[in-house]
This record gives sequence, structure tokens and C-alpha cells, in this order.
Amino acid sequence: MSAFAIQPFEGLRERSVLLTGHTGFKGSWLSLWLKQLGAHVHGYALDPPTEPSLFAVAGVGALLASDTRADLADQPRLRATFERSQPEVVFHLAAQSLVREGYRDPLGTFATNVLGTASVLECARSCPSVRALVVVTTDKVYENRESLHAYREGDRLGGVDPYSASKAAAEIISASYRSSFFGGEWPQLASARAGNVIGGGDWAVDRLVPDCLRAFSAGRAVQLRYPNALRPWQHVLEPLAGYLHLASQLLAHGGSRYARAWNFGPGADSDATVAEVAGIVARLWGAAARVEASSDAEHPHEAGLLRLDSEAARTLLQWAPRWSLEEALSHTVRWHQAWLRGEDMQRLSRQQIEAYQQASAS
Repeated sequence: MSAFAIQPFEGLRERSVLLTGHTGFKGSWLSLWLKQLGAHVHGYALDPPTEPSLFAVAGVGALLASDTRADLADQPRLRATFERSQPEVVFHLAAQSLVREGYRDPLGTFATNVLGTASVLECARSCPSVRALVVVTTDKVYENRESLHAYREGDRLGGVDPYSASKAAAEIISASYRSSFFGGEWPQLASARAGNVIGGGDWAVDRLVPDCLRAFSAGRAVQLRYPNALRPWQHVLEPLAGYLHLASQLLAHGGSRYARAWNFGPGADSDATVAEVAGIVARLWGAAARVEASSDAEHPHEAGLLRLDSEAARTLLQWAPRWSLEEALSHTVRWHQAWLRGEDMQRLSRQQIEAYQQASAS
């Protein structure tokens, strides 16, 4: 097994970790992984955003050291959670994470993603136990020119839609706190940017793979809004591995070298159109899975092309993707079909984490 496969796990063992957004899709997978590594995981979030949810189906709540259900705007509850858990590591994932929901509720999106991030950082700077913070944003923080250019961490931030703009603002706030309050050896603050993650246990609306799985399990054709949109795709465990490795580097002496923004994107071989991905999912699902293009042209704007340059993470963090697009989709379909059969989903999720750790980096 490579050094990358071992180092982040040992660095987080027995640590007190506060994870915002632990009831969400990414947060539930990260909670499972952290617990598997021997961390003491404290969660702060609203109730799971979907029904069913990975959090409930995989029994994540039973694995937590504490589980606080509250809004990021509730500063007293958030501060009390920091004081009670005394975290050494903070992963901030809590967010409004959907582009279309940003159009429906722009003020709520800005309140959660901008002021919510500021609230977490404000609590962290007054909590002496904190040594490492990872603020998770998105690949959509960049001013997207929809070109072949792969965006690097130093490229200009922007956001055509409210969701993208709110996450770009979260990046600016994080950089401001890093410069203004987080000097010295600890705490160290970094941000992490990833996009279009897929994986078992995602029941969110307006996401391609969950839409496919919902339709196929009900015997319906999936309707594609943007069939020709070209996107990079990666399994959820890919960026989570990057977050874990980044946190362990921030904890180490000299961690200030890693206190910056990082891209965690798939390789170019994982670029595919919406129609291509839906076709692969249909093939993996089996007979009767059908794909159709939507006839409704009244859809809000979404970026047609957005690619990350992750060379910094590859060279400086020794992080690299491990699963191909086909492997990522295969694990996702296998997870969902196992859930439909009533299998133990915490066990299967742990097995998929182990399989990922044992895979070779690409």
C-alpha cells in the first residue's frame, strides 16, 4: 500500500473532529470514513436533506461521539458545540449545495454558504483546541468561461448563478480569516474545491445519477435536461481522500505550507457528457433502463464545461484519483441495488471505503 494510503489515516486517529454537514451525502461518507480511521466524530448539521438518506440508511448516527442538529446561523449552539467537542480538526461541509435551489432561494443560499462559513470560522478562531480547518467549497467558484482551460487555484473567482457566487464568497471569507486571524503554527486553514461527485446513498434532486437511479428503480425513463453538457465526474471518495490527506498535512509541523486553496478533480479521462454518463448507468443497471432527452427548454443556466487542474494536489500532496469513471459508476449502481435488496448498507459502505483505499492511484 502506498504512503498516501496510510499517512492521512494515522494522522487523524484518536483526534476529536468536528464535521459540519455530517447528515448530508458527502458528510455521511466522511463520517463513516473518519470513524473507520479511529477519529472521534462530532457532527453539526440540520436533519438529513433527503428521505431516504445515506445518514439514516447506513446508521451513521450510531457511530458519532455527538450529533447536534442546528442551523449555522445559531451562533450560541455552534459555539457550544465547539466548546463541548474541543475539536482538533474541523471539516466544514454544511452548505446549500444545489445550483437550481440557489435560483429558487438565493437569499437562503447566501445566508448558509457565506454567513454560515463565517460563523464556523469565527467559532474556530476562539476555540484553542483547533489545529486544522478544511473548508469545502466547489469547482464552481471559478469565473467559468466554458473553455478548454482547466482552472487552477490562482484563477479568478466568480459565479454566474447564486450558488456559485455564494461559494466563491466563502473562498474569499476563508482567505480573509487565514490572513487576518490564523497566523503562527496553528490553527491552519485550507479550502478544498471539487465538483460533480457521485456515489451510493445520494438521493438529492436535480442530480444526474440519483435521477437515473430513481427512474430506473421505478421502471421509468430518465429525462436529461442537458444531454450534451460535458462535465468531469468522480466518486465521492476521491475528494474525501483529498480532504483527509490535506487535514493530516495541516496538523503536521510546517502545516502552514498547505494552508491555501486546493483542487481535487478527476483526470481528463473522467470527462463525459450527461448523455454518456446516463448511458453507462443504464447499461450497468440492466434490462429496461431507458434514457430520454427532456423536451422542456425552460431550464436555468448551468455551466456546460468546467474542469479542474489538480496538479498541485498531485505533486505537493501526493494525491491522485484512484477509480475510473466506469469503476465509480459501477460502485454507485452496486450500492443502490444492494440497498433495494435490503442489505446492511453500513457494512457495504465500509467495504467500498476499504476497496478504494486498496486501489492504485492513476
